[in-house]
Amino acid sequence: MQEQDLIKILVVDDRLDNLLSIESILERESYTIVKANSGRAALKILLKEFDFSLILMDVQMPDMNGFETAALIYQRDKLKEIPIIFITAHSHEEEAIFKGYKVGAVDFIYKPINPELLRVKVGLFVELYRKTQSLIAQEQKLLTANASLQREIEEREASELKVRELNRQLLQNNIHLKAVNEELDRFAYIASHDLQEPLRKIRVFSDIILQKKSNTGDVDKYVQKITNATIRMQQLVSDLLRFSRHSIQGGDFTLCDLNDLVKDALTELEIKVQQTSATIRIDKLPSIHVIPTLMRQVFYNLISNALKFRRKEIAPDVHIYAEIAAAPDQQLREKVDGPYYKIFVVDNGIGFESQYIDDIFVVFKRLHSYHEIEGTGIGLSICKKIMEQHSGFITATSVIDSGSTFIIGIPEKQLVPVNMTLME
Repeated sequence: MQEQDLIKILVVDDRLDNLLSIESILERESYTIVKANSGRAALKILLKEFDFSLILMDVQMPDMNGFETAALIYQRDKLKEIPIIFITAHSHEEEAIFKGYKVGAVDFIYKPINPELLRVKVGLFVELYRKTQSLIAQEQKLLTANASLQREIEEREASELKVRELNRQLLQNNIHLKAVNEELDRFAYIASHDLQEPLRKIRVFSDIILQKKSNTGDVDKYVQKITNATIRMQQLVSDLLRFSRHSIQGGDFTLCDLNDLVKDALTELEIKVQQTSATIRIDKLPSIHVIPTLMRQVFYNLISNALKFRRKEIAPDVHIYAEIAAAPDQQLREKVDGPYYKIFVVDNGIGFESQYIDDIFVVFKRLHSYHEIEGTGIGLSICKKIMEQHSGFITATSVIDSGSTFIIGIPEKQLVPVNMTLME
């Protein structure tokens, strides 16, 4: 199909001879000519077809003249871009010409029609139509290309964002994996060293008894040593299981008076407090949203440590008090709603060097040999896990032979749900 075949021209005239004359003049150009014998007929055609390149319309027609027809045509948005050339016998009436241009005419052809002039003028407007359509097509291509480019940019930005998020998650996973590997290394050390030591004692003293190399009094002594080694080994195994399986079993967060939780912990430690002649001073503590069984364990572990790591010549003195404070960093501030509390547990024990502050919260790490002080070094690491599940933190300060201060940071209310499992 030639490009000319796509050109449609609407010719409007109430006289059939004029319609046939114009059609014959333009037939060699292979235009598609659509004829209408009145303004109303033209409007009826334009209701169904609006892809005309040009309209040639007689001004003088009965019922509805050309100017009135043009005014109605241009009321429709889809028809506003179709140029109209009026055909008129009044070549010198300026008022009529002005009226024609006012309603949207692009040109006039005067009767009697000059065939060559008609072909030239129609050709010019057809060429203009083609160029306009070409520009419209180019514009559409540019819009499509721009939309495609915009989508590509958005997809690339989304991909880059996703890559950054994946890199962040990968970094976090690597950090977590490194921490897990360190815990596994320490677990292997406990399994290969600390668990082996009581087993060796049990074996040695059992061999002595079986070989009957000792008298009755010595047997009792060796049996007691075997019992002590068994207790030590049982404690190690129990603490290992407690840490590896430790999860939140205390139910939902509830508003609790921390004074009551401390008293409950002291009830469990009553014998130890009496044995060490310890003094426990508790200032008024706040009521905040916690999981009671877990916070009770935190207080139990901290007070138990204060009694355990005491100085031999001085009775333990433990002071517990609270202060209201702001969350220490933006990440915690985003997780809390309302006041943030710091709970202090201060003792007068043996203390530790400041460079070991991070180490004391690492599972299976101990600063003191178990030959000197009983324990497996798991209690504080469990406290750290519990505080993380409460959108809080735990830290400490200490001076050798001057005691330690453990600081619990915890919000009064929890803003966002927390993961209910301590070990992932």
